[in-house]
Amino acid sequence: MPSGSASAGGSTSSAAPTGDSGTGSGTPTPTATGSGDSGETGGGNGTQYADCEADGLTTAVELQDERGQTPRHFLLTVTNKAKTSCVLNDAPQVRLKAGNDAPIVRTLGEPDSEPVVVEGGGKAYAGLYVFGNDEGGEAEYDQSDRFTATLVAGEGTELSGTLIFDLPDGLDTVSVDDAARVNGWAGTEGLAMRPITQL
Repeated sequence: MPSGSASAGGSTSSAAPTGDSGTGSGTPTPTATGSGDSGETGGGNGTQYADCEADGLTTAVELQDERGQTPRHFLLTVTNKAKTSCVLNDAPQVRLKAGNDAPIVRTLGEPDSEPVVVEGGGKAYAGLYVFGNDEGGEAEYDQSDRFTATLVAGEGTELSGTLIFDLPDGLDTVSVDDAARVNGWAGTEGLAMRPITQL
């Protein structure tokens, strides 16, 4: 099983001293424009920053379930490799199976319409639930060995690249079904995972 499987990720977040509260204290992530003139760039996302591009982000996945439980809850983390801030919009379009023909995981509720600004070197998070079937027996379920996530660009522009999230160490595949849900991008682990852990 992956290390730190039950925690919300103690080993990553170097830029979020605010913990899980998502309250804006400490060193807040820059928000969508506070000035009257939005100075939109990079696809009309409502901020002065360009949209994040897939090749400018690194990815990580952390299992959120206890050892011995069916792997269902995952924290997806992206890190901005650049020195300048970029923007993530809405929720990632996650697929649990290979290929662009695979179905897109439904978003849990309405994604936050406020873009998430990821500082240079900073992180953003999305919560993912992959399997809801509790029936036992000999049934065989679909399996996935990785997740992919297509980034949504700012309003009026095209999608902007696909990320690959390899499963955490210790997991070769996980069971997936149509109960899967993803929570939109958030600036803290707690905001990303809290609604997902209720599933």
